[in-house]
Amino acid sequence: MPYERHTIDLGSDDEGEVIATLVRRRAEKPHKRAVLYVHGFVDYFFQTHLADFFVEQGWDFYALDLRKYGRSLLPHQTPNFARSLTDYYPELDEAARIIREDDGHDQLLVAGHSTGGLITSLWSHSRQGRGIVDGLFLNSPFFDFNVPWLVKRPIMAAAIGVSRRSPYRKIPMANLGLYGQSLHTDHRGEWTYDLAWKPVLGFPVTTGWLEAIRRGQRRLRAGLAIDAPIMVACSTRSFHGRAWHDDLRTTDSVLDVDHIVRWAPRLGPRVSIARFDGGMHDLTLSGKEVRVDVFRELGRWVDAYLPPVGTPEIEVPPAPEEANR
Repeated sequence: MPYERHTIDLGSDDEGEVIATLVRRRAEKPHKRAVLYVHGFVDYFFQTHLADFFVEQGWDFYALDLRKYGRSLLPHQTPNFARSLTDYYPELDEAARIIREDDGHDQLLVAGHSTGGLITSLWSHSRQGRGIVDGLFLNSPFFDFNVPWLVKRPIMAAAIGVSRRSPYRKIPMANLGLYGQSLHTDHRGEWTYDLAWKPVLGFPVTTGWLEAIRRGQRRLRAGLAIDAPIMVACSTRSFHGRAWHDDLRTTDSVLDVDHIVRWAPRLGPRVSIARFDGGMHDLTLSGKEVRVDVFRELGRWVDAYLPPVGTPEIEVPPAPEEANR
């Protein structure tokens, strides 16, 4: 496949060397439009059909494996760990710089899935006014924890108390096993990917990571001012069972989709919401008919809100009183 890999050196932290990995696939014809994809928790970029879609639409495709995820996970590191979601800003900044300055693109769509949707939302807000992000596509973004309030409150209180002293302490929580089974071909799914980077049972949740997510979600729910058009997409239903059921193939089994819809308007002034019946947590990994619908709707939104640079703007007719003067 026509993919290239670039390693971003991020120095060191308390575990040692840190890197991120930028994957690139160019479209056949030279142009100046690019999309940057950012994965979710217990995840990395493997959705090559997503790259196919954008390349066929005339966009160069980039995917960023964040520090301690996927291609960027080093042997000495705690998988997927972070103390703050701002830890990811350096690799996002460098990826955007490479895309715009080194590779010469003048239009950037950022696509974030789940935790990647939360991270890219906060980053886009923090970089507003700099002409970096032209549009944001959020695929089932992680705006809230999918647990009842009476359970959430003591868990968060315990995490806050422990995270400052022992950020690497693991928290017993329900794993992602059912979702993993619904995806991978070794179980009940249709997708093949590296189980070392995306294990069916997930990676352990740490107190430091949990507190980082909590702070990020609270900041988002307080209201952001992202100065780019945003498309928020999610399923119409969530799965709340604890045992295998075929509904896992047609619902979001990770997040509560009502939370996503509730908090989406807090992102900024131009937010479109699209819901897909039969959609899974990663909408792009849903059944074929749903995937077709997702890509069709995404294409329409891109055409409406991110036309190629240089496309004539639609003229707005004057108000009646102005026209009659």
